[in-house]
Amino acid sequence: MQLAVFVTGRAEKAKEAERLGFRFERVALDLDEIQELDPARIVESKARDAWARIGRPVLVEDSGLAIHAWGGFPGALVKWLEKSAGLEKIARMLDGFPDRSATATCAVAWFDGTTLARGLGQCPGSIAESPRGSGGFGWDSLFVPEGLGRTFAEMPAEEKDRISHRRRAWEDLARRLPEGVVSP
Repeated sequence: MQLAVFVTGRAEKAKEAERLGFRFERVALDLDEIQELDPARIVESKARDAWARIGRPVLVEDSGLAIHAWGGFPGALVKWLEKSAGLEKIARMLDGFPDRSATATCAVAWFDGTTLARGLGQCPGSIAESPRGSGGFGWDSLFVPEGLGRTFAEMPAEEKDRISHRRRAWEDLARRLPEGVVSP
């Protein structure tokens, strides 16, 4: 069976999925991305765009950080907020709110031109008072998984992988696909 093509510009996302045991070919390709808070809606659109451009079974992924005090914002727009304001400012913007809880969400989709399968994973937690840690990528230094006192960026990769939203999404997707499509 031909491996799916994981279309992502973030090598870190591919590394995490590979550490979890998933196999695919990776291609960095800029895809059109609808502006939406929900990563699940975004991956459906991205999967169709990727398949149209590559013509082979594809995988796409998107993640988001839903801050509860902000009604779920920034969600999948977190990358934009991170680039425009910075992680320190995101943490400071929550200072006036008694609730720092958040949910990390990851959605992964596979599309073969006919069938679309989607996996979803979530991890409850909170936003740290300031960025902490040097591991991970993106907003990992802000997100503290529920029940732990450390951010994703303060954890070894193996520990993050055991509890992350990304792991849950990939495992959810794998349950929905024929054997061998994304894993050995």
